[in-house]
Formats: sequence, structure tokens, C-alpha cells
Amino acid sequence: MKKPVSLALKGGSYSLAVTAVVLAILIVVNIFASTLPSSITKLDISSSKLYSITSNTKAVVNNLQQDVTIYWIVQADMEDSIIENLLSKYESLSDHIEVVKKNPDVFPTFTQSYTDETVPNNSLIVESGERYRYISVNDIYLSEDAYSYYATDFDGEGAITSAIDYVVTEDLPQLYVLQGHGEADLPATFADAIEKENIETVALSLLAVDEIPEDADALLIYAPQSDITTEEADMLTDYADNGGKLLVMAGPVEGAELTNLHSVLNHYGVTVTEGIVVENDRNYYAFGYPYVLMPDMASHAITDPLIEDRYYPIFPIAQGLDVSGATAEVTELLGTSSFSFSKVAGFELDTYEYEDGDIEGPFTLGVSIATENEGQIVWFSASDFLGDMYNAYSSGANVDLAMNAMSALMGEREAIAIRSKSLNYNYLTINESTASTLKFLMIGVFPLMYLAMGIFVIISKRKVQNEAV
Repeated sequence: MKKPVSLALKGGSYSLAVTAVVLAILIVVNIFASTLPSSITKLDISSSKLYSITSNTKAVVNNLQQDVTIYWIVQADMEDSIIENLLSKYESLSDHIEVVKKNPDVFPTFTQSYTDETVPNNSLIVESGERYRYISVNDIYLSEDAYSYYATDFDGEGAITSAIDYVVTEDLPQLYVLQGHGEADLPATFADAIEKENIETVALSLLAVDEIPEDADALLIYAPQSDITTEEADMLTDYADNGGKLLVMAGPVEGAELTNLHSVLNHYGVTVTEGIVVENDRNYYAFGYPYVLMPDMASHAITDPLIEDRYYPIFPIAQGLDVSGATAEVTELLGTSSFSFSKVAGFELDTYEYEDGDIEGPFTLGVSIATENEGQIVWFSASDFLGDMYNAYSSGANVDLAMNAMSALMGEREAIAIRSKSLNYNYLTINESTASTLKFLMIGVFPLMYLAMGIFVIISKRKVQNEAV
């Protein structure tokens, strides 16, 4: 009797020892796993890759030569899980990045050195040396319009990577903005997009200089209300022919002619049509107004991102461009239908119908011109399309078009190529026929199959038992 008890005790001791070893191994594995970066331990299976870092961010972060501190302004137990996950990925990418939490209840005056705004929870301040940038959580979670309470996009990576690039870059791209001809202020959404892409804007009057400054990466002419001089036109042409980059948004102006400005286009064989373009094809205008145009887009680096994502720019009050006599390499970007025409009456028009004297289309509304010495001009023949209202109507396509043009002129850097990620869920949509088939299989066929298999197994076992008896 003692021998079996001894064997049982030995067997039990052996089992306990094995269990203890296995538990010890599991504890060590868990401790080791906890030290690994989240980029290894967490997988992103979201459709929009909400929890992933793009190669653009990796390129910016991997090139860091100086320390960057990201201050996370958040009260205890109010941390946003998506932002927390994102910040951990930045920390794991580089030893030069440190994330520091700052609880406003503990440090109530900390943010006053960086911004006068009221700082909401989960906002960030990115700092390196004497340079810093404040990122409100409202610039991370974006809404489609200012009146929406629900965020539709997450721009955490774009905002943080742009801020890192800003605080560590001393020589930012210079965008000179022409002034002196009643030019409109840059619309808020467009100005914000330029700032996010770390492009510095500098006001420029051509009357005060002999030539366009050499450090100008591009020159922007936005919505002039009066004409430039012939000397200014010559300066712009010389600038473009000597490798300069020129971006123009200039539509018709009530009570004024932009003859000298248009002469810059004439230099390359492109002419501006008199009047205001009106569409007679319902598929090419919006909101029931034939002068609010929805042009076709030709394939080009500027337009391809919009074409691929099925976004459509909206061009209100535009002039037609004629490229038939082009003497340079001209690429048409936007165009009207063959049913369009230009109302020569311009702002004095009293009908949207074609009248004698009106100019038949189709027309070009946007061009890219390759000039000598690798210079380039991108010209849009409307001024108001970048306004916040029309940009909202186009779901942001108008500003995206302008920023794509800017990137084509100035060169796209890693930090400025990161777009926001959708927070909308993607659902699997099936038609009624498929749904009915699936219901029939799941509710009828599969349960009956399992029932039949169960009955077969029971009958087989009973048959075997009866034969054994």
C-alpha cells in the first residue's frame, strides 16, 4: 500500500515542479514583452490604419539630430487612448523624442508660456530648443464643418510630425505672396494648410524690389483686384523663365481688366477669354447656378489624388483659358464641357442663356506651364474657389487642389505629405439576394447538417454497443 502512495506523491511533486517552471517561464515572457515597444506588441487592423505610423513620419523622425519634447497636456484619467497609443509610437521610434505628461491641475500655469488660448485636455506642445508649436486637440480630431460636434477625421500624425519638422528645421520653405493690387487675404483654411506644411509666407511688393528674392521657393498671386504694371509683368516672366515657381489664382474682377497680368500667360501662348464662363450641362455645375462650375480633371500629379479619391473641386466665377496657341509645354488641369460658353457681359449678365457675341467653349480653367530652366507656372482662372464656404462645399477638395499645386512647385517633403485618417466605420454591404442566401444557409441548412451529424453519431455508437452485447 505504501508504494503506490509514494509513487503518487512523487508524481504530484513532479507535476507541481513542472507547473512552477511553466509559470516562471510565462512570468519572464510577460516581463520581457512589457519592455517591448508598442509598435511590436500592438497590431493595427483598422481599415484606415488609425494606429499606424507612415513611412513619412519615420523618415522625419529617423533624421532627428536634436532632442524633441512632446508635452501632453491632460488631467489624470482623462487620457485619450488613440493619442496615447500614437505618442508611444513616436517615443519608440527615436531616442531623441520624449513624451512628458503635464497635468493642468498640478501645473496650472505651464501652458501660458506657449499660448494664450484655453488649452483643452489631450492637447500637445512640441518643443526643441527655442522653437515650439502648440497643437490643440481640436486640430487633431477634425470635423467636416465648424457646426458639427462629431469628429470625422484624425490628424494626430500629420499635426505631430509637422510640428516636429517645424521645431527642428531652421530654414523653412519661403512662399512670397504678392501685395499691392488689392489682393485678398488668404482664406483661413488655406492659410492653416500652408502653416501645417511648414511653409513660411512673406509679403512682397514688386514695386519695392528690382527682382524677386533668390530665397523665394515660390511666388503666390492670390485674387488681385487691380492690374499689375508692365514692369511687374516683365519681372514675373523673367522670374518664371529663370527657374522660378509661380502659383496664380486670378479670376474676373468687376470693373477692372487684368491685361498686364494676363500678358504673363500670353508670353507662353495662353490667352484669357473675355467674360465669365457659364455651363449649360447640369453635370458640370453645382447648386443650380451655372457659373458655379464643377470642371473635369485631367490626369496630373496635381489632380490625381483628387481623381483617385473621387473628390470634385468647385470653381465659382471663372474665366476661360485658351491653350490652342501654346508656345510652351502646357498641361491642361481643369476643363469645362463642350456645352459651356463665356458670357461677354461678365458681371452685367442678366441671363444664363447663350446670346449673340458670347464665346463658345469648351474652356480650360487651370494649367501647368513648364518654362525654361525648369521653371513652372500653375494658373487657376478663378479667385473665390479657396474661400472657406466653397472649400467646405467641395469637402476640402479646393484647398487640396491648391496644396497639391504648391507641392508640385516647391517639392513635397515627408512632413507635409501626411493626410488625416477617417474615423468613419466601413461596413460590409451586400445585396438582398446574397443576404437571403446567407440567412437560408445559417438558419436552415447548417443547423440541419449539424443535427443530422449528431443523429448519425448517436446511432453509430448505439449500434456498436448493441453488437458488443
